[in-house]
Amino acid sequence: MTKAALRRAALARRQALPAAEVAQRSQQLCEQFFRHFPVAEWRWLHLFLPLSQRNEPDTWPIIRRIWAEQWPVRLAVPVVQPDGVSLKHYELAPDTELRPSRWGIPEPVAQAATEVAAATFDAVLVPLLAVDTAGHRVGYGGGFYDRFLAQCRPGTQFIGLNVLDEEPVPALADVLPTDVPLHACLTPSRLWRF
Repeated sequence: MTKAALRRAALARRQALPAAEVAQRSQQLCEQFFRHFPVAEWRWLHLFLPLSQRNEPDTWPIIRRIWAEQWPVRLAVPVVQPDGVSLKHYELAPDTELRPSRWGIPEPVAQAATEVAAATFDAVLVPLLAVDTAGHRVGYGGGFYDRFLAQCRPGTQFIGLNVLDEEPVPALADVLPTDVPLHACLTPSRLWRF
């Protein structure tokens, strides 16, 4: 199956979810995340802030738990750059000022936030719509995350989050040489490792 076909189908299924269902599944993702990964051993975790109108997984339960329990791991989130193709990454702390981007994604105000290099991260939580059994993901098609993940240091864990409780598809028909596979994918009910 092609990425475009999977993207259309997954977006339709995800958009059909009521907000309360997305919230419940996001909480299950949070529980799965802390159950399966050594978060307390990491120094830096990169995650995305959700685009709620697209029913993306809500990462705020993960963020709030790390802050509430005062885990030593520091957090960073991406900011799309004016060139429209690259990301920079900024530390996210309880006092970080956030503003919506042109897409409605909350982003740190760059002038007031600390930039963090891609090679710093121990793990990256990656948004996705679908994934195959080799860990190749289907996102929105912009290539932002593939370019970013290619800059991370060897050993960084790439973990997909999907509110759709679906198994990986057998194989994507149009994997590119620049596609960076995930190491794992969490759904509300289970963990897949690749």
